[in-house]
Amino acid sequence: MSGRENIRQKEEEISMFENKTEAQARQEILDLVAEYCDTFHNKKEPFQEGQRIPYASRVYDRREMVNLVDSSLEFWLTSGRYTDEFEKKLAEYLGVRYCSLVNSGSSANLTAFMTLTSPLLGERQIKRGDEVITVAAGFPTTVTPVIQYGAVPVFVDVTIPQYNIDVTMLEEALSPRTKAVMIAHTLGNPFDLKAVKDFCDAHNLWLVEDNCDALGSRYTIDGETRFTGTIGDIGTSSFYPPHHMTMGEGGAVYTDNPLLNKIIRSFRDWGRDCVCPSGRDNLCGHRFDRQYGELPLGYDHKYVYSHFGYNLKATDMQAAVGCAQLEKFPGFVERRRHNFDRLKNALSGMEDKLILPEACENSIPSWFGFLITCREGVDRNQVVQYVEGKGVQTRMLFAGNLTKHPCFDQLRREKTGYRIVGDLSVTDRIMKDTFWVGVYPGMTDEMIDYMASVIREACG
Repeated sequence: MSGRENIRQKEEEISMFENKTEAQARQEILDLVAEYCDTFHNKKEPFQEGQRIPYASRVYDRREMVNLVDSSLEFWLTSGRYTDEFEKKLAEYLGVRYCSLVNSGSSANLTAFMTLTSPLLGERQIKRGDEVITVAAGFPTTVTPVIQYGAVPVFVDVTIPQYNIDVTMLEEALSPRTKAVMIAHTLGNPFDLKAVKDFCDAHNLWLVEDNCDALGSRYTIDGETRFTGTIGDIGTSSFYPPHHMTMGEGGAVYTDNPLLNKIIRSFRDWGRDCVCPSGRDNLCGHRFDRQYGELPLGYDHKYVYSHFGYNLKATDMQAAVGCAQLEKFPGFVERRRHNFDRLKNALSGMEDKLILPEACENSIPSWFGFLITCREGVDRNQVVQYVEGKGVQTRMLFAGNLTKHPCFDQLRREKTGYRIVGDLSVTDRIMKDTFWVGVYPGMTDEMIDYMASVIREACG
């Protein structure tokens, strides 16, 4: 390209927004983004048997992409107006007072647990050596913060076909050092919240609901139907792409307790004592006139640290995607339920070879996946290999039995750092005999029916 042609090109580029306000220029860009998304991202061909069916995938349209670019054009980048909007709307949806957006579901679990270690909680503070009742059949980040802090996870078994904690083991797991119960609702199926909540209330224990795989699930307790994640003291969510809704990365921590919310915000925001949001100073009017710890009087409150915290905030670009996803979310939940019911109906009559999942009593699950346990004489590995060979993606129940993994090698050798109640025999069976397939809202009836036929073929 000659110098003159280069100059002409530059002039044309400059003239695109000539005589336009910033608002007009932005709208022009966003209109083009919407057109781009419609043209290149949202054209779906009819499903053909044998095509790859992932266990989960993103479901989105122009609104997510437009919001993402809109946020990018502001170039604020860290948490901002979209973050505020998302936190407000998710809290309203769930019916809780407080919601804090974080950068992942794992960070949400980290923040939730660390909140319970705060000295502000007095006698209820979790200290190193204290115990937290949980399960080994699930995702590791429900347990990881407990171990990393120096508290002791106490593992109890689960049940089939609900795949949730065996509540009959709770009293046996209790010790003078028990401070909390922290467990997940497995693949959207709520655990027995009535029994667990009664146990926690009776013994003055914290209850953390890992709601990362169950956003939108409901549970009726004492005649009142509420969303899971809102019945315990703290709930957590994940917005990783396979989850109920996505930001790419992202998570949330929510509670009705104002003190817990204050601590959650502190741990998420470096451990700061100050509650001023990014970009705002002296919201309380006492930035330079108070004394904290052994700091000098008047030390800048913006840099006073009441906890050993982290920076776990999400970006406003993630939040922008989340705001658009939240608008669609009730429809996502209904489609997940539809897909689950269709798949279960299509597999009826296979109960002699497969154990099909069942919803926990008093619950309306927002299903994350469809768990299947092979009966005696049916080889899980052979079934999975056949199903995968036909294009249907499968997953194990995450860790299966977390205590069997290499991350526990040293703890097992030293016989320290955790405790097992019973023998985890059902957990071990899940590790050996169980797998799951997806029911995400992007699946069509044709895809569900094909999955069912393939699973039937795999079992002979």
